[in-house]
Amino acid sequence: MKDVPTSLSTFASAADDRYFEDYRVGDVHNFGKIAVDEAEIISFAKRFDPQSFHVDPDAARQGPFGGLIASGWHTAGLMMRLLTDHFISTVASLGSPGIDEIRWLQPVRPGDDLSLRVTIRDAVPSKSKSDRGLVRCFIEVVNQQDSVVMTLIAMMLVRRRLPAG
Repeated sequence: MKDVPTSLSTFASAADDRYFEDYRVGDVHNFGKIAVDEAEIISFAKRFDPQSFHVDPDAARQGPFGGLIASGWHTAGLMMRLLTDHFISTVASLGSPGIDEIRWLQPVRPGDDLSLRVTIRDAVPSKSKSDRGLVRCFIEVVNQQDSVVMTLIAMMLVRRRLPAG
């Protein structure tokens, strides 16, 4: 994986001091980039999504996308790498109950550079467990031409900084 750890995020706190209270509704965080490599596209697809337009450059040129493209699941993995490197707290993350509305809007190709734009939609303290809250984010995966290639709504459970009660 080829990635450049460039962060344009506007968090006031670093990931090792980031808690529920630091994820503010309406904030937009931009970060990335990560390079999409042809060999990684093929390797991932051979193992997990062996369709011809993901694994065979010659066949892909004749296919519906006019060339090799990354599996959407590979793109999701690249998104997760950026999210983990730049957005998710290293001290307060409690995992995720899931994602909603994942969409692959444009093909991701070898040589693309992907980055993320994350908008915090909701941050709701838990009613049953006062030490945590649920953060919902709209995530856009963007290529080097500023075209959105994938979107999803992610949820994450995050420990609160404030003492319970």
